[in-house]
Amino acid sequence: MALLWLVIVGGIIIGLQGVWFGRPALRRLKYTREFSKLRCYAGDELEMVETIANEKRVTVPWLRLEAMMPGSFVFRSGSGMDISQGEIYQNHKSIFTLKPFTRITRKHPIMCSKRGIYTLNTVTMTGGDLFGVWRSTQPTPVHLSMIVYPSLVAAEDLPAIYQVWQGEVEVSRWIVEDPFLILGVRPYGAGDPMNRIHWKASARTGELQVYKQGWTADPQSWIIVNIQESEDMWSVVTRPEPIERALSYAATAAADAIGRGLPAGFAHNGYRVNGGRDPLRIEPDYGSPHLELLLEAMAETELKCMVPMEQFLNDEVKRNEEAHQARSYLLITSYVSTAMEHEIARLHEQGHRVTILPVEADHIGTKNNKAVSA
Repeated sequence: MALLWLVIVGGIIIGLQGVWFGRPALRRLKYTREFSKLRCYAGDELEMVETIANEKRVTVPWLRLEAMMPGSFVFRSGSGMDISQGEIYQNHKSIFTLKPFTRITRKHPIMCSKRGIYTLNTVTMTGGDLFGVWRSTQPTPVHLSMIVYPSLVAAEDLPAIYQVWQGEVEVSRWIVEDPFLILGVRPYGAGDPMNRIHWKASARTGELQVYKQGWTADPQSWIIVNIQESEDMWSVVTRPEPIERALSYAATAAADAIGRGLPAGFAHNGYRVNGGRDPLRIEPDYGSPHLELLLEAMAETELKCMVPMEQFLNDEVKRNEEAHQARSYLLITSYVSTAMEHEIARLHEQGHRVTILPVEADHIGTKNNKAVSA
């Protein structure tokens, strides 16, 4: 009989504590999550800060937080989380006990190992009583977006041809011919394009004459990344390492050019997150806000080809037929095909400069290491 009463009393106590602690477990709980930086470069370290506040008089015996995080966010050991690691995502679990009117703040050092745009939408909270008789679960929105730029490369780690392009852009900043500034005519010289011939002056003098043009400053510098890893590749990139390296080269070149006060543009022949049906082209401009725009475009680049690079260059040739400003192209690519060489030569004939920056110098012929200049 005594055992029966013990069971009854025990059941009543367990039920009452379930009602007292379990039912209001998730009431008046506030959770926030933020990062010390919302924009960083791949390889940078930052902190994720969690704040959990119990704003009621009742203790929360246990509270479990679960969240899906990108697999490229590397947490240090001893972060106080149970992490189930996957290739793309990782599941995080944390368990707390919260006394009445208590706030807990935890800081987790993380390293962003891969470029991209990452969105964190919700955290799931589960709480209950001491014996698990009563438990409830609810999602909590966080709405965070993290932009991780491609990592920057040290100058000594870039192919030597980059220094050539860098110097040519700096020098041509002051010696680029302005097609709109005509100073007169002069005799035809080797290398002058046919579209500069002054036919009336040639007929009058009996020998070929060309327009003599003045000079302008700040030529347009274009950084172009070839998403294709080889001439035969189509659609999705199968070897992402060289393309990721190409984007790091592009980020370094953009930061270097804009840091020296030069305008820089960016383009590639791949897809991008929430992008359109046309390849990305961002016109050259100056300043830190423009650099952030370029880096964000590099961060959201998808490793999937939209158009072959020879077609992209052909479109650039057609676009330049209506343009009247010299351009300096830095083409970052893993290979140069015969079709690409043909389009590069056409850009050369139009008076533009093209520098080929190889991504894998050991696997690219020596012809890819030269600058094709006007």
